[in-house]
Amino acid sequence: MSRLFRDVEGGPRCPHGSVVCIGAFDGLHLGHRALVRHTVERARALDLPAVALSFEPLPREFFAPQAPPPRLLLPRAKAEGLLALDADQVGLLRFNGRLSGLSAEDFVQRVLVERLAAREVWVGPEFRFGKARGGDIALLRRLGEQAGFSAHEIEPVHLDGQRVSSTRIREALLAGDFASAGRLLGRRYAIGGHVVHGKQLGRTLGFPTANLRFGGKTPALSGIYATWVHGIGEQPRASVSSLGTRPTVAGVEPLLEAHLFDFDGDLYGRRIEVEFVAHLRAELKFPDLDSLTVQMHRDAEQARELLQLDPRRPTASPALGADATQTA
Repeated sequence: MSRLFRDVEGGPRCPHGSVVCIGAFDGLHLGHRALVRHTVERARALDLPAVALSFEPLPREFFAPQAPPPRLLLPRAKAEGLLALDADQVGLLRFNGRLSGLSAEDFVQRVLVERLAAREVWVGPEFRFGKARGGDIALLRRLGEQAGFSAHEIEPVHLDGQRVSSTRIREALLAGDFASAGRLLGRRYAIGGHVVHGKQLGRTLGFPTANLRFGGKTPALSGIYATWVHGIGEQPRASVSSLGTRPTVAGVEPLLEAHLFDFDGDLYGRRIEVEFVAHLRAELKFPDLDSLTVQMHRDAEQARELLQLDPRRPTASPALGADATQTA
């Protein structure tokens, strides 16, 4: 059986019971990690599978498609992260009209009882569920008593006197405060994905890039950044990255373009992670490609200088591997 499921309907996934945690898990920050790890600990104590339950798209994305919230983590990375935290199964339930119309009582019966046979359910602070957000932790506890499971709210995680939240992380990222964002996340902020083909404009300008798409999601950042690229050899590669719609060439879709320094080859299809170190400038519309190219050289020089000062800079430049090659 696959460890990932998407549907409310279907047969029992945990016929002998489970311990479930529920959340948006956008970013998998310190608060999310505490919730998942506690759920896993309880599951191990009861000798039951641990299930991390979330939604895709996020409810806020579904209800506000014209102004969706910026995403800290894409769906695949969220699922991989939850599994890496030792969840035995991950549910990314398709949040659509049908699911959004389920009452709190129906959600409990169909998902937590029939699908997962929950024995314990753990949620974060201010948890709401069901149609029109009609359910809260008090209702979940009452329904659990009737259905045979207990419901619990985990204590919030605080840092610098404030609760850790995805909103705080988004605000830190927009301010270019990657140190604060990293502390809230428990790791440096990075975006991962498989390298896709672009228009190869960067190569014609002397700046070939490894490109990552967002699958219709809204990124939490926009601009030009000093970055490390992971996934090519044992050490990260120094790079300068652009994240945005590329207004100079009339782009529309958000795209992350990473130019790896001193590197040449083909990365199409390879999974990489782009780790953000410093914000260089906002994305701008230039009058022509020559002006854009001049600025790209300045950006690259500034990124090199900043990465030389980064405490996580590799002690030596990684050698090019036979299968480590740059994209167009």
